Amino acid sequence: MDPQIFVIFGASGDLTQRKLIPAIYELYKVHLLPEHFALLGVSRTEMSDDAFRREVFFDNPHIEGAKDEGFSRYLFYQPIDTMQQEAYKKVRARLAKLDEERQTEGNYVFYLSTPPSLYPKIPAFLANEGLNNSNKGWKRLVIEKPFGYSRESARQLNQELLQYFGEDQIFRIDHYLGKETVQNLLVTRFANGIYEPLWNRNYIHHIEVTAAEEIGVEKRGGYYDRSGALRDMVQNHLLQVVAHMAMEPPITADASAIRNEKLKLLQSIRPITREEVPRYAIRGQYIASNIGEEKVAGYRQEEGVAGDSITETYVALKFYIDNWRWAGVPFYIRTGKCLPTKATEAVVYFKSPPHHLFRNVQDMMNVNNQLIIRIQPDEGLLLQFGMKVPGAGFQVKNVNMDFHYSDLTEGDVPEAYERLLLDVMKGDPTLYARGDSVEAAWQFVDPILEAWANDPSIKLYGYPAGTWGPDIANKLIEGNSVSWRNPCRNLTDADNYCEL
Repeated sequence: MDPQIFVIFGASGDLTQRKLIPAIYELYKVHLLPEHFALLGVSRTEMSDDAFRREVFFDNPHIEGAKDEGFSRYLFYQPIDTMQQEAYKKVRARLAKLDEERQTEGNYVFYLSTPPSLYPKIPAFLANEGLNNSNKGWKRLVIEKPFGYSRESARQLNQELLQYFGEDQIFRIDHYLGKETVQNLLVTRFANGIYEPLWNRNYIHHIEVTAAEEIGVEKRGGYYDRSGALRDMVQNHLLQVVAHMAMEPPITADASAIRNEKLKLLQSIRPITREEVPRYAIRGQYIASNIGEEKVAGYRQEEGVAGDSITETYVALKFYIDNWRWAGVPFYIRTGKCLPTKATEAVVYFKSPPHHLFRNVQDMMNVNNQLIIRIQPDEGLLLQFGMKVPGAGFQVKNVNMDFHYSDLTEGDVPEAYERLLLDVMKGDPTLYARGDSVEAAWQFVDPILEAWANDPSIKLYGYPAGTWGPDIANKLIEGNSVSWRNPCRNLTDADNYCEL
């Protein structure tokens, strides 16, 4: 790997301590950092290098046993006023000094762990100091979500960034794409002859994606009340999962081919018009409830949330993809806070056999075979199909064939940020969103947001904290024999037992 300096703007913030430094430390422990490397934290807080090392490493509660002096010597800190252009001369000077000391050859990663208001400003300030110039060493820019709040704001941000950095220099990070099991969606589909021939409208009844969270908004009420579940989870994370599930086979496994196919898929999603929103988009908000002996506050009672807020904490969508492979196949997405458990999974429901030979069997209420792809936790695959129960007659029972991702390795499955940060250090953009794909996702989401904002007749449904959302969401699912699969924390849940 090339020598480089990893620069974090917003280095005194929560994300740096909770995710970024622990991820880079894990890369260090398994010898994946380049030999010539430095990490420069940049923020407004006045700190020395030693104080920064104590705060983000030695005293970091998210790193167990952080005593490694070798890693700490990679860490440096530069305090500046990030809103002032003149302050970036200090950044340039510090980088030049570290370049000389560490022999990093002018290769820089700039990671913006800052409020979104600084996303267009910091690149402009860096460019003014020549820190976007790749004549001497490469330069890369990493942008955290949210990438815009609408299609128009995302397009404007893209245009502003492209004034200073090329598209090949910009890495829009989505930590969901760093999860091993999201990447494994492509391998499951394209490396196995038993799946790919069936992966189309002829054999699949519908596809469902669920991302459940058991916690509420906690201390993020102020941010969340301006965002909501559709912006926070669907526009980025879950539409990316759908793209992995439904995209056409890329010509090769390189970044450009994969991202081209994902863009085509996102552009093929049939828009939900404002008139169709009440039928195809359900929004909900959790209300106060008792979960066991614990009393859980409703969303409007959370810190930083307006008492009359209509921000959704739950979304369920039904939509179609207008292309040859998926014509007529409904896709369902739902996500919510304060649901019974934390789990993210995609479920493929295969069509029933055309002739119901065992139509009188009582245990065949749900005759669809299911392939459950668990993204988190208890990562793995579960295939459900019918088998004959031993004995006289044809009593059929659904059985499970399961695989757990942990069986592939004796070590821990890498955290998403470890994989994504390693990729940007290598210059591999495969798992990063491209600007045109971001805009395509917003194009699908925007009419729903506009309808919710401007049409007071569209209902916001309350659901008690600790339940699976508004009951009306069940009416989205087509067919009397199928309903939402409510996941458990454990992938291989039994019929009469579920660990929540």
